[in-house]
Amino acid sequence: MSLPDPVKSHAIRLRGRLAVCGMAAALALVSACTVRPLYSNQPLSPGSQLSASAELASISIKPVKTRYAQQVRNNLIFAFGQGSGEPASPAYTLDLGVTELVESAAIVQVQTQEDEPTAGTVTLTANYVLRDTATNTVIAVGKRSIPSSFDRPRQEFAAYRAQIDAENRAARELADLLRLSIAQDLAKHGKNA
Repeated sequence: MSLPDPVKSHAIRLRGRLAVCGMAAALALVSACTVRPLYSNQPLSPGSQLSASAELASISIKPVKTRYAQQVRNNLIFAFGQGSGEPASPAYTLDLGVTELVESAAIVQVQTQEDEPTAGTVTLTANYVLRDTATNTVIAVGKRSIPSSFDRPRQEFAAYRAQIDAENRAARELADLLRLSIAQDLAKHGKNA
């Protein structure tokens, strides 16, 4: 019968302690998590009496001037009101500015001598300012950007239509991103108020 090796027993005890400490750290990390469902009916902020969807539906978006900005605005109105349109008496006002950047992504023509771009990227960037309608105080300021790629065929109208379709895709995605960002801004504002 041999005696236990003191080095091995110390290593086993050390591993056990490390495992217990690791489990305690993991439990502390998980317990600090404050994840909420995106489409819940809970208020965005602790003091609010409105549900998240009702608070987002109370945002009015000021008119914009360009076609692609109008696409973003229309998608936002639909997302905020869940299809019911703009609110009659808004609690918040959103100033929205949308810019567009169209770039050539690749210049590859196999069968011609000309360097015509065959792919492009439309990038829509939105700057927004969210204000409380009653006090006209700024609640949040933000900037979000979305790229959308498209193919440029040789026909002029087809290339133009592909660019318009890319703008529409980018507008839908940008509106979704803005909706999430503004919901986060309202939740932060409610915690700070």
